[in-house]
Amino acid sequence: MNERKVSADKHLYAGLMALSLAIFIVANDFTAFSPALPTIEHEFHSDITTTQWVINGYALVFGVLIVSGGRLADMYGRRRVFIVGTLLFMVFSLLGGIAINMGMLLISRALMGVGGAMMWPSILGMTYGLMTEKRAGLAGGLVITVCGIANSAGPLLGGALADYISWRWIFFINLPVSVIALYVCWRVIPDDSPESCDEHIDYAGITSLSMALLALLLAFDLVVDVGFKSPLVLGLIIAFFLFICLFAFVENRVGQQALIPPDVAGNRRFIFAGIATLLISALFFAGLFFIPQFLTNIRNTSAMQAGMGLIPMMLSFSVFGFLAGKLYDVIGAKKIVSAATLLMALGMYILSHIHKDTQYTSLIPGLVILGGGIGLFNSTITTVAITVVDESRASLAGAIIFMFQIAGGAVGLGLNTTIVAMAKDMPSGIDHAFTLNACLAIFAFVVCILFVEADKNTIN
Repeated sequence: MNERKVSADKHLYAGLMALSLAIFIVANDFTAFSPALPTIEHEFHSDITTTQWVINGYALVFGVLIVSGGRLADMYGRRRVFIVGTLLFMVFSLLGGIAINMGMLLISRALMGVGGAMMWPSILGMTYGLMTEKRAGLAGGLVITVCGIANSAGPLLGGALADYISWRWIFFINLPVSVIALYVCWRVIPDDSPESCDEHIDYAGITSLSMALLALLLAFDLVVDVGFKSPLVLGLIIAFFLFICLFAFVENRVGQQALIPPDVAGNRRFIFAGIATLLISALFFAGLFFIPQFLTNIRNTSAMQAGMGLIPMMLSFSVFGFLAGKLYDVIGAKKIVSAATLLMALGMYILSHIHKDTQYTSLIPGLVILGGGIGLFNSTITTVAITVVDESRASLAGAIIFMFQIAGGAVGLGLNTTIVAMAKDMPSGIDHAFTLNACLAIFAFVVCILFVEADKNTIN
């Protein structure tokens, strides 16, 4: 009996270790490239509007496909979808690492997002599946902790690799870690493929939404070179609205199999949680992208130093994200998300006073406040989204809010980058972009204080 228990415990710990490695590489990839982007710009002779796609391409694909990744896991089994997603992630990590030009790099990076979107919901499902129901909280704590470590370590790891080896090793390091995670998961986690499933993928919805967001991002990118009145830019903006209308039409026709099902899309409290999320989605990406750009290009720091510059924001993000769970039952969701949006507005406002002579130490208060606000908001708004829908839609609602955070952040970063690129110099451009972000956070505060509510008994 004891031998069987020891064997079961070994399998449990091995499985959790493998899944923790998988969580680490997916979460780490969101932050590791930010301090390395100036080095990539220099090597490929590109500009800021092009290199932003290293982050944006991955985020856009990952964000739009995350809901479908969850449905694939339900349809074909979490372990199977995880294995396929990890193999895709590895292949395109390899191609990104050996990229010979910017085009190959950006395509590889975007297609990594496909693998990541398949991996992430499968990882979450398998992690909770390994635990008993009584230990579900431990599973959630493990995911949050590993994500926090990965997000915090990402900029430092990316900067160190860019300085001392090559930025290409940010891609290559994914390979051995993924192999270990794959092997252990294959050996330890049982096959959970369902015998039958009524789920279907909303391919038309995914395509129309992806094309809409891509058209908008391309318009932001091109406006710097050709201006707002260019027929190409105007055409892309028109295409954005046409694809958004097509997306709405498709979703209405598909019904319950839609990317955002009607019972979720028609839930007033969920919609306001989504609006608040979209309004602040740019802030994390903007800080992640522009602070290293400023430190490297204006203050002449190394990539590793630029990565270290993000540590106050990332640590604050992790700590306050953990505290949000403790505060939720004490003061309630509305107060937390409202305070969080004010913190984000204040953090962005402090950081917006940046100029060419700004010392790094004067950025630290803004970074800490911004990170704290993001940590409080993201954790709490996800709980709000899950609790205001029917229990059967809880996982889907969490995935949709995550989609809003990531895909909305990609669009917001595109807008920020356009503002910076059109300014007379980088510091003044960051000033203008961060001021806009602070205003968006204030709008989010108004939405939160008036409309965000997690009480299930509140009438729609």
